[in-house]
Amino acid sequence: MKAVNYAISLITLITLTVGFSTVTLANDGGKKQHTTELKFIGNMENQPVFELNLTNTEDDEFIVTFRDEAGNVLYTDKFKGANITKRFMLKSEDFGDTALNVSVRSKKNNTTEVYTINRSHTYVEETVVNKLK
Repeated sequence: MKAVNYAISLITLITLTVGFSTVTLANDGGKKQHTTELKFIGNMENQPVFELNLTNTEDDEFIVTFRDEAGNVLYTDKFKGANITKRFMLKSEDFGDTALNVSVRSKKNNTTEVYTINRSHTYVEETVVNKLK
């Protein structure tokens, strides 16, 4: 029974969160290229964890903001530097099943990338019949 609960939990956790990633390239040849990527990396303490990779060749200031569907700010912070990696653990009870928008603003390049995090629940029930000798 424990193995079935573990399998159900694993399947549920995998389907609960989806991370989207996108690549932003500078259109002007004079500007330095940078890329942003936000991805789901797993769960810790039953909470989803996301990793944000900011790949840029020069120091820049980034403002990261998590908002719910109504536009309420759940988290915001500033980061300075080049080639920054940050991890975020979200309290799923704070936003439930609503979608989250994550904006990553580059101050130097004056660009903003927006990601959407959607959650869905799927429950799987499995019944196995085995013949005993």
